[in-house]
Amino acid sequence: MKITWKDFSIDFSNIDKNKLIADWIWLLGNDKEPIIISSIGDMFLHDRNGKIYWLNVGEGLLDLVSDNIADFKIKLKDDSQVDEWFMIGLVQQIKESGLELVDSKLYGYKKLPIIGGDYIPNNFELTDLEVHFSLAGQIHKQIKNLPNGTKVNFKVVD
Repeated sequence: MKITWKDFSIDFSNIDKNKLIADWIWLLGNDKEPIIISSIGDMFLHDRNGKIYWLNVGEGLLDLVSDNIADFKIKLKDDSQVDEWFMIGLVQQIKESGLELVDSKLYGYKKLPIIGGDYIPNNFELTDLEVHFSLAGQIHKQIKNLPNGTKVNFKVVD
């Protein structure tokens, strides 16, 4: 099965960028803007100084990955780096399982890795972009100060 850049990134040009990051401001601050969204549900952002950050949604981590866009583009040519950021093998397995991307959707976690979800195809489902980032941001904010191994229960209310 042939895999292309369209399998690893999501077009979000028709979505309000501020909505996508609203529930992550506690981690991102107010000076970052999304530039790439991976099909696996992570986000790359730049700040007003041109630095590039990777928001790892599964783990709830924000990492500085490049000091400028030129360096970031070079890193995007490194196969091992791209595999780490975009999980190429996993995306291919998800596609082979029959899950195909459609407009405004990405491969979202059924259960976030930070709370015990696995990086396996059956832990992913098609999820609306805004819903994915909003729910994950809210969950991470609520559990960010808990010690590792703490049992958590979630209650969904209407």
